[in-house]
Amino acid sequence: MNIKIDSRKIKPGDIFVALNTYNDGHKYINDAIDKGAKKIIASKGCYSVETIIVSDTKDYLINHLKNNYYNQIKDLKIIGITGTNGKTTTSYLIWQTLNKLGKKCAYIGTIGFYINEKIRDLNNTTPEILDVYEMLIECKEKDCEYVVMEVSSHALEQRRVDGILFDYAIFTNLTEDHLDYHKTMGNYALAKQKLFEKLKENGKAIINVDDKYHNYFLKKGDITYGFNESNIQILNYDINFKSNFDLKINNEIYDFETNLLGKYNIYNITALISVLVNLNVDINVIRYLVTTLTAPVGRMEFINYNTNQIIIDYAHTPDALENILLSVREFCKGKIYVILGCGGNRDKTKRPIMAKIATDLADYAIFTSDNPRDEDPSKIIEDMINDLENDNYEVDVNREKAINKGIQKLGKNDILLLLGKGHETYQVIKNERIHFDDKEKVLNFIRR
Repeated sequence: MNIKIDSRKIKPGDIFVALNTYNDGHKYINDAIDKGAKKIIASKGCYSVETIIVSDTKDYLINHLKNNYYNQIKDLKIIGITGTNGKTTTSYLIWQTLNKLGKKCAYIGTIGFYINEKIRDLNNTTPEILDVYEMLIECKEKDCEYVVMEVSSHALEQRRVDGILFDYAIFTNLTEDHLDYHKTMGNYALAKQKLFEKLKENGKAIINVDDKYHNYFLKKGDITYGFNESNIQILNYDINFKSNFDLKINNEIYDFETNLLGKYNIYNITALISVLVNLNVDINVIRYLVTTLTAPVGRMEFINYNTNQIIIDYAHTPDALENILLSVREFCKGKIYVILGCGGNRDKTKRPIMAKIATDLADYAIFTSDNPRDEDPSKIIEDMINDLENDNYEVDVNREKAINKGIQKLGKNDILLLLGKGHETYQVIKNERIHFDDKEKVLNFIRR
């Protein structure tokens, strides 16, 4: 592909498109020319090589990719998943299951780009459209039949999947997050709604009807799932170091068992089952496959420590925090301790909500640093606790010290939840990614 949006990737003869996104590409045009770009697509300026001035460089890029490359990927069956929580786990479960069925599937999302195995990390949950095309072409070249992709609200607003058509679009849920960007929940829902406008003519929408925002997405004929009346209806569940649940499918009731814990994971698995039922996979094959599923790295990841368990999870929204605490309470025989923080330069409205949920539902909380970016981590924690009436918490800005304190507090049959980072192996401080791995810190403590 001889078109680039990153000047560092330019090779002699390439076309450079200066995108007007969060980082104005016009600043890098001369760098691109120095590296050998033969043509520049820009919205302003005059340069030393052939230049095409257009009103919208993103429009140009989308149309160029569609006209020149879409034929290469049009036969891929693409499953897009959007929602505040559950995107990664649901996508990963679909990726696992389709591959076990011999339907070669790739995954694009928060934890990276996978085909048979992980190929590389990604900077964003849903990369820029040029990167998406490059990955889809690689999928086709490596004989993939399916691609499952997490599609974030930012990506939909910033047109990172425009021109790509989906065979399935799944809505998991909508809860408070990213309001620094979208401003209102209505805007947030409308951003996610854009995915459902990108379905192929025979494409299917799969909607969680339990979510209060489901009417933004639901149309007649869509596939539905949830505890409320739906095509794939959850009737009941039981959690005790495994999850057992019953589903009503086509007026028949089937029991399922999975090693994945929590009501929210039952939702994730039911979304998966909705896809498999629509693909006409035998129900008993589905029931067996559900017993074999494993969670993605950093999602409800257990580490045993004496009679205790330490759980590492990516939960970083109020809804995700509440879900994991309620789930763990169902099988915890002792006390629940939780360590968490809130990200810098992100939605501030959720900070006090997170602190209240943590102290309401856990026995004890330690508030600490979590990707402070350009903010002072102490100020972030102040935002969390300023109006907090509960007193079952302490503060330690140093995340490693907070982890050590949390482990030291564990008594018999207690559980420590270490939240917010999950699969991430870094802390973002200012503009730097500094190595920091929650799991590594826990294992180092246990070895000592």
